[in-house]
Amino acid sequence: MATAAPGISPADTAWMTVATAFVLMMTIPGLALFYSGMVRKKNVLATMAQSLAAVALISILWVAFGYSLAFTGSGSLIGSFDRIFLAGMTMDSVNPAAKTIPEALFMLYQMTFAVITVALVAGSVADRMRFSAYLLFSIGWFIFVYVPLAHWIWGGGFLGAMGVLDFAGGLVVHLSAGTGGLVAAIVIGRRHGYGMENLSPFDLSLAVIGTGLLWVGWFGFNGGSALAADSRAVFAITATHLAACSGALTWGAIEWMARRKPSVLGMISGAVAGLGTITPASGYVEPWHGVVIGIVAGLICYWACTWLKHRLRYDDSLDVFGVHGIGGLTGTFLAGIFATASIGGVSGALEGSWMQPLTQLAGILVTFVWSAVATYVLLKAVSLFVALRVSREHEIEGLDISQHGEALQ
Repeated sequence: MATAAPGISPADTAWMTVATAFVLMMTIPGLALFYSGMVRKKNVLATMAQSLAAVALISILWVAFGYSLAFTGSGSLIGSFDRIFLAGMTMDSVNPAAKTIPEALFMLYQMTFAVITVALVAGSVADRMRFSAYLLFSIGWFIFVYVPLAHWIWGGGFLGAMGVLDFAGGLVVHLSAGTGGLVAAIVIGRRHGYGMENLSPFDLSLAVIGTGLLWVGWFGFNGGSALAADSRAVFAITATHLAACSGALTWGAIEWMARRKPSVLGMISGAVAGLGTITPASGYVEPWHGVVIGIVAGLICYWACTWLKHRLRYDDSLDVFGVHGIGGLTGTFLAGIFATASIGGVSGALEGSWMQPLTQLAGILVTFVWSAVATYVLLKAVSLFVALRVSREHEIEGLDISQHGEALQ
């Protein structure tokens, strides 16, 4: 139960207000532009609509019950109903997880994480999922995947009690969304013409702008997860920026060697891979570790988006699993290697704590299995009420027209 306290810090409150705005910016316009720039012209507006709908829908659900179930109470599996519709929240109340900022601000900050996680999943099924099915699925996925994971790791649940490290969402955000996207892509099936027709992006300039907004927003995503205007936040931001830089350079270098030309799509993919991979480790590692983690992210996420994807023959439209899922998994494990006690209060394997990587693997396994099983069950449940996929005719016509009655000219 959140308590009232007079120790609210104006500096921490100011920084966390900015960080909250940054993370909201990551979804709209950041993710909306990033995703829509990588689909075909006939699906740009439908792709943007999914991000917009996630913001509106998940924000209301978070205030109604999501925050309460994730961040109040002391249950190992789920929180309490103490803050349903924000009941009992006052001007002076704080959450025990963030004692120097108003509870309402902590609630809003965590809300922006829930929003972007749900929005991320949509990238795997871009170009083919019915909008009504997406809305129903998003509601269920938020309730049964995001809220429990947020509580298990950040809200006093059993994974946090085990000592699993996830500073800003390697498990709660990236691995859960990547896994959910992978299962959804497999269940819904491949796009019409996949592997035979040209499905190249409509406008990569939109995706580059989206990448820039995501990159800047990630300063609030990772830096804000310190929940204070302090040196740990600055260290997290520094590691985050360096990981994005090394991820972009690594992916570009691989393409340069393999294809003799570094693509713009590859460089922005590498940047986002670096950002997602550093996320769980950012508040536990030194800045130079961000360079190393970014290089690993560029290598392993490139492999996942090329060799692994082609070998398993799944159609993850915008590589949510290859970039976010694999990146979140990798970064979570590397947090157990590089964690530095002087920064995050926890030692990793390099400082002699050899059990920490095993603890991280346990968190990865639980997150992957829960996200995969819950996503599969939810998709099957939604399909009982509405078709998951648009008709072949509507897919060929484009989701902008068939789902929203609009189109770019």
